[in-house]
Amino acid sequence: MSIEDSRAHNRSEPSRRQLLTAGGAALVGLSGCLVRGETTDFEGEIRVDGSNTVLPHGAALAEEFQWRNNRVRVPVNGSGTGAGFQRFAVGETHIQNASREIMDHERELCEENGVEFIELEALLDGIAIFANPENDWCDCLTVDELNQIWESGSEVETWSDVRSEWPDEEIVLYGRDSASGTFDYFTDVINGEHGNIRSDYSGTPDTNVIVRGVRGNRYALGFGGAGYYYENEDDLSLIGVDDGDGCIVPTRETIETGTYTPLSRPMFAYLNLDELDRPEFRRYVRFFFEPIDDDADLSVVEEDEELAWTQWAARKVGFYAIPDETVDESRTALEAAIEERT
Repeated sequence: MSIEDSRAHNRSEPSRRQLLTAGGAALVGLSGCLVRGETTDFEGEIRVDGSNTVLPHGAALAEEFQWRNNRVRVPVNGSGTGAGFQRFAVGETHIQNASREIMDHERELCEENGVEFIELEALLDGIAIFANPENDWCDCLTVDELNQIWESGSEVETWSDVRSEWPDEEIVLYGRDSASGTFDYFTDVINGEHGNIRSDYSGTPDTNVIVRGVRGNRYALGFGGAGYYYENEDDLSLIGVDDGDGCIVPTRETIETGTYTPLSRPMFAYLNLDELDRPEFRRYVRFFFEPIDDDADLSVVEEDEELAWTQWAARKVGFYAIPDETVDESRTALEAAIEERT
């Protein structure tokens, strides 16, 4: 089926799981092949890399933009937030997707190489805690209990070590590995600092591996993006988090309103300011914060909502939309940077 036929048949994007399963190389090829659609005066290449988690959002934006500007190529890769910053800091890429804020050593590397950037909040995500569906004893954990389970040097070995009435069975733990921005954020807000985590959990760069591990063991517990739970509801049990205001699970409402704490997080796009000299780059980054058009799939738009493309793409691939005021703030910051550079 051609690109035109597939779009006419079904305008919906692949799920986050489908996009991540396809892999970064496939997405680079996909975004490079979208050469049909509307012809404009803009022409060139915009290289995007960074967070594997943010990859589907970047790919969705790239596809929609290329359909409207078919002479611009936007290859999107997902080598990881940390690995992506290494490339971005030496000018190999033009946009860095990140599931956490830039770290001091990454900022210093950018400065050493003369790479100036602007940070823009692009989407929201929630980190979910999930268990095996046969787990019938735990439907909520406090932030303190999560800390006791996951912190470095934890003495928690069994479920009964968390609450005495729970099974005296070993907790088998799965989570993201240390190359992941999800790992950085989780360890920071749960254990107090980046990288603070027990050494005997199974870490992986692929959340689908976490899903399979938790699904295969009644006594397992894992963390990962909330979208992975909703793509695997029959195979997982969602655990609520109590941050002092009762047990709350991640949903569109609780994440977009900020009530799912502390595991709701913003995710970012970092733009190389030197690239603003290029008209095709300015056109692309402005596209993030422009209102969606009538050609967009409206299935993720609520009644009376007016979404920007970055909000639409987030919803489309299983993430969550930044608030309208954040869109306005990001647009204003971007226009100020463009005015200063051009």
